[in-house]
Amino acid sequence: MPTTQQLKDFTQQVRRDIVRMVHAVQSGHPGGSLGCAEFLTVLYQKELKYSTDFTMNGKNEDLFFLSNGHISPLYYSVLARSGFFPVKELATFRKLGTRLQGHPTTHEGLPGIRIASGSLGQGMSVSIGAAQAKKLNGDTRLVYSLHGDGELDEGQNWEAIMYAAGKNVDNYIATIDYNHKQIDGPTDKVMPLGNLKAKFEAFGWTVLEVKKGNDIEAIIEGLDEAKSKTGKGKPVCILLYTEMGNGVDFMMHTHAWHGKPPSDTQLQEALKQNPETLGDY
Repeated sequence: MPTTQQLKDFTQQVRRDIVRMVHAVQSGHPGGSLGCAEFLTVLYQKELKYSTDFTMNGKNEDLFFLSNGHISPLYYSVLARSGFFPVKELATFRKLGTRLQGHPTTHEGLPGIRIASGSLGQGMSVSIGAAQAKKLNGDTRLVYSLHGDGELDEGQNWEAIMYAAGKNVDNYIATIDYNHKQIDGPTDKVMPLGNLKAKFEAFGWTVLEVKKGNDIEAIIEGLDEAKSKTGKGKPVCILLYTEMGNGVDFMMHTHAWHGKPPSDTQLQEALKQNPETLGDY
C-alpha cells in the first residue's frame, strides 16, 4: 500500500502530465484536471480494487465512471501510471486518430474506459445502472463516480439522484468536485446550486463532506468513511471541496483555466512548481 508521500509524488507527476499534455496540442482542460488530481490518485492508487487486465464488465472489481469527461488529461495520466496502458501514449493526447481524445471514448478500446463521457449529466445514470447490475449478479464490489458541480445544472442528474435513493442503490459512491466554478464563472452566478448537502439528503442520500479536497490524508479518510456507509440502504455522496487549478499558482482561484492551455512560458513555470517525481513520458 503506498505511503502518503508516495501518493503526493504520484500526484505531482500527474500534474506535470496534465499541463504538458494540454500545452502540447494547445487544447484541453487543465483547471478541473489539476483540481481533482489528488482525488483520482488516491482512488486508483489506494482505494479501488481492480485489475489492469481490463474487461468491460469489471466483474468482482470496483468500477469508476468519470462523468465530467473534459478532465480527461487527469484520467489518462492516472490510468497510464496505474498500468492500464503505456505512459508514453500520453504524448498522443488529442491527436487525430489516437485513443486519447479530448473526451474519453470507447470505440478505440482504451483500457480503463467503460463509457464515453463529457456530455455532462449522464455519468450518474450510467453508474447507477452498473451498481444495480452488480447487485443482480451477486457482485459485492462498489461503483464510484466523479461529477463537476456545474454539471449538476443538468436536470438528468436529479432524476438519477431521486432514482438511486428510491431503489436503495447502496453500493454506489458519487463524488462531486465542489470547486464552485464552471466554464462561464462561479457556480453561484451561473446557476446557484443552493445547499447541496441538504438537497442530496432531502432526496434520500447519505452525504459526507471533505472540506480539504486537495489533501491526500483527508481524501483517504473521506473515502474510507464513505465505504463504511455503503450497504445501509442509501446511496452515498461525497462533497469534495477542491480548488480548480490546484498546484499551479497562476491557475488557482479563477475559472479562467477551465479550458485554456498554458503558453510556453507558463508551461515552464507550472513545471517548475511541480518537479519531476516518476519520470515524464
